[in-house]
Amino acid sequence: MEMYTKEQIEKIGNTIVFLSTEIKEISKTKLLKLLYILDEISIKKSGIPFLNLEYKAWKFGPVANDIFVELSSDPSILKDFITRENKDGRSYISPKQKFVDDEFTQNEIDLMNSVVDKFRNSNTSDLISYTHREKSPWYNTAVENSVYELLEAGEISTTEYIVNMKELVEHDERKKAIYEDYLETC
Repeated sequence: MEMYTKEQIEKIGNTIVFLSTEIKEISKTKLLKLLYILDEISIKKSGIPFLNLEYKAWKFGPVANDIFVELSSDPSILKDFITRENKDGRSYISPKQKFVDDEFTQNEIDLMNSVVDKFRNSNTSDLISYTHREKSPWYNTAVENSVYELLEAGEISTTEYIVNMKELVEHDERKKAIYEDYLETC
């Protein structure tokens, strides 16, 4: 896993605790999609990423590779926050502790609640369709790197292409400046 600070691990861990508390029986894939959606919506709204994870263009959408690896076996970095269980060939994530809101602003808590309200009943296919929608950062990254058809056809399942989140604010100079400043200070 990429090197994360203690604060970043706590924020990622508590975000997953929040999502897995609010959405019972949350699968690994659904959780990965919701983490991406939190970052996408946050950047669109304010120019500031929610978790600022690096997403790669994979078959099932934008995936934070580090978190995917962490959730694919018994958690190590997030072991204090969650457990993983396999049922019917799928991985499900459960909270190990109560949600702690110390790392979150009220706007971030509101955003998490909004994402849960909007996507709680969405299945994995719905979320994949949402992240694959035309002109989305995943779609644009896949097309620009000539892997869209290969991913959609299942000829390849992963790429090393990083999803360009900056394009979410390219049209808004103020949000673009906020986003660039945020990335410089991370």
